[in-house]
Amino acid sequence: MGLVALAIAGFTTACDVTELTPANLIPDSEAFSTAARIESAVLGVYESAQRGYYNNAVQRGYPFGAANVEQGDMRGEDMYNDQLFYEITYVGSYSPNSANNNGMWISLYRMINRLNIILENLDIAVADGVLTSEQGDNYKGEMLFLRALAHHELLVHFARPYSDDPSSLGIPYRTFGIDDVTKVPDGEAVGRTTVGEDYTQLLADLDAAESLLSEDDAFRANKGAAIALKSRVKLHMGDWAGVLTEYNKLTSMYALTANPATPFRGGNSSDNIFSFVNSAEANPGVNGALPSMYGNPDLGARGLVKISPIIWRSEFWHEEDTRRSALTTRSGTGIFTDKYQDATTYTDPNVILRFAEVVLNAAEANARTGKLAEAVTLLNSVRSRALPASVPAYTVAGLGNEDGVLTAIFNERRIEFLAEGRRWADIHRLSGEGRMSGVPAKATSRSITNIDFYTTDREIPMDHSIDYSSHLFVWPIPLAELQTNNTAPIQQNPGY
Repeated sequence: MGLVALAIAGFTTACDVTELTPANLIPDSEAFSTAARIESAVLGVYESAQRGYYNNAVQRGYPFGAANVEQGDMRGEDMYNDQLFYEITYVGSYSPNSANNNGMWISLYRMINRLNIILENLDIAVADGVLTSEQGDNYKGEMLFLRALAHHELLVHFARPYSDDPSSLGIPYRTFGIDDVTKVPDGEAVGRTTVGEDYTQLLADLDAAESLLSEDDAFRANKGAAIALKSRVKLHMGDWAGVLTEYNKLTSMYALTANPATPFRGGNSSDNIFSFVNSAEANPGVNGALPSMYGNPDLGARGLVKISPIIWRSEFWHEEDTRRSALTTRSGTGIFTDKYQDATTYTDPNVILRFAEVVLNAAEANARTGKLAEAVTLLNSVRSRALPASVPAYTVAGLGNEDGVLTAIFNERRIEFLAEGRRWADIHRLSGEGRMSGVPAKATSRSITNIDFYTTDREIPMDHSIDYSSHLFVWPIPLAELQTNNTAPIQQNPGY
């Protein structure tokens, strides 16, 4: 891994990203000599997830402080690019040198390297009496969960989907750390395995994490988070029975909130399973934070991304749905999400896993296995909480058949997870399966300049679709990765 040298220096640096106070900098040789220093090293991994690497800088929210949401949304059609800032991702003009996809690759592998170094030292710390066995196991579970989360993010951006061909090129799945330049050749020698092999390792990491983690709050990796991420991973694999197994584990631990806005108003809720913290002291900054990028400029935000009129005017989003009123604001130029509100100090957490996602995963798994009544019941549990009692719930008969039920579930995912970055992952897996033909046409970048595009039948200019067969459907491996890997250069995605 030619870029692995970027991950070696100062891996224990940490900031106040989980509302704890770690040391600012600890020499690597002493990082595991006390329990407090190990905690600081662990918090350094959360920091690298919240404020990683982007174009030789931090404070852009790579990979999980905000960027996973912004890049995931900009690869889809339901959130709209209003300025030049996200143009490359929105129109699909990325290259092996473009900053957004390179930032994702580098920041994810930096994070992975940090956590792998910690994993290799935890058993030693327990044996030396620095940590108890329980402490060591919980840290190990946290690191394994975060390793799986990072590798899955890489897979949905840089590899073809499991639903197409598990034997296609995956990504390098890194399971050991590099904390010295003498180890760089070993890292470089880890090549691209298959997508299927990567998913096998993902599940191994998550099974282990589940067995090690406790039920903690939503701002640290916890047992529920490992189970919920397995639900997501198994959905991408088409393992419908597995999706239902994971759902059933969580029904006594979490519940949907009656108010769809509650999961986005800070703190824990019954729907919040795992989030990355942002604080006034540590956040993705004005050029990356979700409330800055997505918020209404009339309310002090930059407002570079707004809701697309495509979904706002869709027939499947009911006019009386409270998610239209409680979770959006409008200006003269369009409609903005209100899921993220702090455009001053950027303290809105980035919600990664919610119980609502697990419920809709289970709804889809039921529909895929012929249990349509069960599927519609779960679908209605998400949808009906946002609708007045006067709006009838869905019925199997009303939706028609399995395809009708699945379409309603896919549409509900678009509404429920709007502005949460989940749209790209669905396009990825459904295109691989053949249910979608690639990235759908979007509202033409920087053309939606008036609220009329939302409130009237004014024609929406359309562009930027990407066929599934196009090389542009997946991101290129960074050119610097290929050029600086002297041991075993990995294979570039075809077409770049």
